[in-house]
Amino acid sequence: MQYNEINFNNKNILITGAAGFIGSNLCFYFQENYPDSNIIALDCFRNGETFSNGNLKSFGHFKNLLGFKGQVISGNINDKTLIKELEENYTFDYIFHQAAISDTTVQEQDLMIQTNVNAYEDLLKIAIKHKANMIYASSAATYGNSDRFEVGFEDPNNAYGFSKVMMDNITYKYLKKDIGISIVGLKYFNVYGPREFYKNKTASMVIQFGHQILKGLTPKLFEGSDKILRDFIYIDDIVQANIKATNPKKSGVYNVGTGKARSFEDIVDILQKELKIDNGKEYIPNPYLGSYQFFTEANIDTTKENLDYKPNFDLEDGIKVYVPEIRRLFEEEVK
Repeated sequence: MQYNEINFNNKNILITGAAGFIGSNLCFYFQENYPDSNIIALDCFRNGETFSNGNLKSFGHFKNLLGFKGQVISGNINDKTLIKELEENYTFDYIFHQAAISDTTVQEQDLMIQTNVNAYEDLLKIAIKHKANMIYASSAATYGNSDRFEVGFEDPNNAYGFSKVMMDNITYKYLKKDIGISIVGLKYFNVYGPREFYKNKTASMVIQFGHQILKGLTPKLFEGSDKILRDFIYIDDIVQANIKATNPKKSGVYNVGTGKARSFEDIVDILQKELKIDNGKEYIPNPYLGSYQFFTEANIDTTKENLDYKPNFDLEDGIKVYVPEIRRLFEEEVK
């Protein structure tokens, strides 16, 4: 499905974080819909290095790009030499900046800011020089302790959320100038769907619960899970928002969710229905009381207005189309 009237064939498109979840889906969107587009897929592929929390420094995995026909570059956006080569050796028309340290439990604040904030400004300067429209990943983590999920009411409670607020602040600073390009930041809410599997423990609870059920395990839910609500958004709607952000009515920062909060209990119920497996449910105490968000729901009014965005998948629809991939991954990667 094509999401707007722009013809991306023969356009030079840089996608950072291209071997990750959202970046790889963007790569294949362009490849499938605009086969003559020139896609440069940049990623800091995983090499086994971990943060102090034990999680991988990069979730980029070659399997997310199996079948991709564009150019692949392995590189770190903190590498100034790489940044200079991108600036001098290419002329981009669009930059989709998805690369980031996205693990909210990472304690290395210095590397978080360097990677998520400083490198973003380096790439933005390339976009301005090349006259390339910039679309980048912000995050609902910017809201943190806020109880109002509208741009301008951010209250981050971890270094990751803070770094994304700083990215948005850079955007606002540049939009005060006459820079000749559009800049759109997209605050993703709880994304799920194909190509997230290699995020390991940070993959969505949709795939984690799905694989628990297929293993014959009883899904474990926190007590009161029917009242723990999140805005879960299927990957195709994230791709839609990115594509529509290439030609916005107005540059700025926008929420990308469904606008409807759903419970973790709903996820388990829908999965067991679609998988035709009922393993029941087990309830356990929530160890994160006091530091846990019990509710997120995107206000998408301005997203609809300025990006012409409209979510196509509710939770039932998204899980239904995702289940065959959840089964395939279980058979090939988990079982």
